[in-house]
Amino acid sequence: MMVFACLFTALIVIGGYISFPIPLSPVPIVLADFFTMLAGLFLGASWGGASVGLFLFLGALGLPVFAGGKAGLVVLFGPTGGFLFGYLIGALVIGLISGKGKSSFIKDLAALIVGNIILYGIGVPWLKLALKLSWEKALALGLLPFIPGMIIKIIVALALIKTLRPLLKSMITNPSQSRGD
Repeated sequence: MMVFACLFTALIVIGGYISFPIPLSPVPIVLADFFTMLAGLFLGASWGGASVGLFLFLGALGLPVFAGGKAGLVVLFGPTGGFLFGYLIGALVIGLISGKGKSSFIKDLAALIVGNIILYGIGVPWLKLALKLSWEKALALGLLPFIPGMIIKIIVALALIKTLRPLLKSMITNPSQSRGD
C-alpha cells in the first residue's frame, strides 16, 4: 500500500503541473484534485490521506509540487491554501465513504460529491478571507469556473474505479501473482 500511496503522490504532483490559469483568478484548473479523489477511492481514507499528506509535506518543505511548480509555506497558507488542505480532507472523506461496506456506484458517486463539496467548502472561504473578497467574487473566482471540470472528473473517476478497483484489490490481496511469481 505504501507503494500505491507514493504512486498517487506522484500523480497528484503531475496533476498540479497540468495547470490552466483562469483569467483574474489565483486558482488554476489542475488535475491534482482528480488524483486526490482517486487516492481516496482506490486507497481508502488512511492511505489516500497519507498520499495527499505526503504531497502537502513535500510542498511545505519547498519542493515544487504545487500547481505550476510552486512550493513552500507561502503557497500552502496563501490564497489557494484552502484548496490544498481541502485535498487532504476530501481524500480522507472520500475514502471513508467509499470504503464502508460493499462497494457500489452510488456510494462512490456520493463520496466524490461530498469530497468536492468539502474541497470547495474549504477552498472558497479561504480564498475569500485571504484576498478579502465578497462572497460573490470568491464564488466567481473559486467555484463557478470549476463546476464543468468537476463533473467531468467525477464521471472519469467513477469509470476508472469501476474498471481498476478489482485489479487493485487482486494486486493487494495476492501480490506474488501480480508480479508473475
